[in-house]
Amino acid sequence: MSLLRAASMLLLLLCTHCLGAPPSFSVDYQNDCFRKDGETFRYISGSIHYSRIPRIYWKDRLLKMYMAGLNAIQTYIPWNYHEESPGQYNFSGDRDVEYFLKLAQDIGLLVILRPGPYICAEWDMGGLPAWLLNKKNIVLRSSDPDYIAAVDQWMGKLLQMMKPYLYQNGGPIITVQVENEYGSYFACDYNYMRHLSKLFRSYLGEEVVLFTTDGAGLGYLKCGSMQNLYATVDFGPGRCQLFAFCISSGDEHAAKLVNSEFYTGWLDHWGSHHSVVSSAIVTETLNKMLVVGANVNLYMFIGGTNFGYWNGANAPYAPQPTSYDYDAPLTEAGDLTEKYFAIREVIKMHRKIPEGPIPPTTPKYAYGAVTMKKLQRVSDALEILSFSGPVKSVYPQTFIELSQAFGFVLYRTKLPVDCSTPTPLSSPLNGVHDRAYVSVDGVAVGTLERNKAITVNVTGKAGIQLDLLVENMGRINYGKDINDFKGLVSNLTLGKDILSDWTMYSLSIDEAVSQGLLGVTKPASTDPPQPAALSPPAFYGGSFVIPDSIPDLPQDTYIKLPKWRKACYSCGTFMSQEKPNQDASQMFTLVPGTRLVEKSSNIKNALDRMFLLCSRCYGSFVFSDVINLKVPEEHFFSSTNNHISIGN
Repeated sequence: MSLLRAASMLLLLLCTHCLGAPPSFSVDYQNDCFRKDGETFRYISGSIHYSRIPRIYWKDRLLKMYMAGLNAIQTYIPWNYHEESPGQYNFSGDRDVEYFLKLAQDIGLLVILRPGPYICAEWDMGGLPAWLLNKKNIVLRSSDPDYIAAVDQWMGKLLQMMKPYLYQNGGPIITVQVENEYGSYFACDYNYMRHLSKLFRSYLGEEVVLFTTDGAGLGYLKCGSMQNLYATVDFGPGRCQLFAFCISSGDEHAAKLVNSEFYTGWLDHWGSHHSVVSSAIVTETLNKMLVVGANVNLYMFIGGTNFGYWNGANAPYAPQPTSYDYDAPLTEAGDLTEKYFAIREVIKMHRKIPEGPIPPTTPKYAYGAVTMKKLQRVSDALEILSFSGPVKSVYPQTFIELSQAFGFVLYRTKLPVDCSTPTPLSSPLNGVHDRAYVSVDGVAVGTLERNKAITVNVTGKAGIQLDLLVENMGRINYGKDINDFKGLVSNLTLGKDILSDWTMYSLSIDEAVSQGLLGVTKPASTDPPQPAALSPPAFYGGSFVIPDSIPDLPQDTYIKLPKWRKACYSCGTFMSQEKPNQDASQMFTLVPGTRLVEKSSNIKNALDRMFLLCSRCYGSFVFSDVINLKVPEEHFFSSTNNHISIGN
């Protein structure tokens, strides 16, 4: 029997060896390292947000990251990007996160997944859906029962989708983050974090490595870390990396040598100069971390673009622009930079990097001049734009109360008294969220803006029409003020009187543009005389034909709107981009070539909401933005009135 038993054991061992052990990824706390399939493992990762890059470019960006020497990527999953309305999920097209994960794995990259539910990411409301605010007093990121119920439903959908992509199950995901920088949030709700930990385990299993990320300070880790979750920190160049790594050494579940967000650049705000961080300081600190054996994720490796209305904001209120370039190693358009090659050289000192050519910078093309003609004023197109029709109320309602998440709402009332002399129209409680374009009897009078301009003077007779076109410029994504309601969130006053009897129009501008509804009818009225530098918000349209004689078109381009201080436009299938004329780097918007409709009209409509007479508005399609300009300005066509001039 002993010989038979020995033979059976030998056969079992041989079979086990032939089949191979199942894939595994774990934390070795004793030796303070990761183990992949039993072997010591160190990741050098880079952040890429699929939600900020068109799907057709995912492969190009991932290949460039792989060729830089990275062995992993890190990505967020924005809840509101996939569930814009309760229970209605969208994982198709540019939202197909499963395809993105498969593509990363096929290229040879592992994945560090950050599914939230809160992500920050300079993304609208930190990735939380605005419909959560239907409960006005909800406490987000806490044990609030309404919040937890919504989180449970969303995570039940998402985590079941993600489980097959865990490394243990043959997929690329090696670690999964729970929440995000919770130690920076006022609630400090341990029951909430325990609930999330149990929720993630219930769907993903006990083997997956769950981790947290917080700022590099003991104060952040106090509320952000949790027993049985691997605690990591984040910090940028120039910081004392050894101190930052070691501050959590009192916790046996803390990562002594993991930087989950090593900042390669920094974010921008509307009207501010573009943030720049030198390659030298980035590579110096990166090398120091790698020398001591650290696992590092470079945030961002490519920033991308806040398409549509997805940009976030910081408090005190400061919205981020359309571009999320971040001064990253790959530009917003995925172009190679000096910083990319400098980082690649550092990584080459610590691990073997792939051989072969690096995918080149994506080609750009300049398409020629486009004449822009005025189509309609917003106030003349309300029947077209307001799909749901007018809503009447004694006092103004917020966007959420009007079932509007993004974009614009027009608020209309009448002057209750004669204002023969300039009379202050005010938002005494700073209740314009975020910017209102004010017109009296069709004449533009100025703007009200959150934290910046709470009063504008108006004149007119009692009973004439007062319009405020209110713009949501992006919800706060970080800190205690993420419950960010939009619209007129408090009453307005005219002199000493509170204005009442409002009519509100939720505007479905994107839908109207995509359906070709604007410009079909003539304006309802002739514009009244306007002040020299002001005009009411209006739509403009133009078109151009992509040349047949040049192969490989359409290609990427940049649109430059130097006289359109605030504009929102649609270009082919490319919707709702906006730029202010405050900083040169923010007068350019990337237009992906894949969003242009070949051989057809492309600049469909532009909502000019800057109160600028557009008889002198023009723009330029150029090869590059100011942030990463490579083509001399003299290579651009000169601009003319009423034209969008395009670089040659």
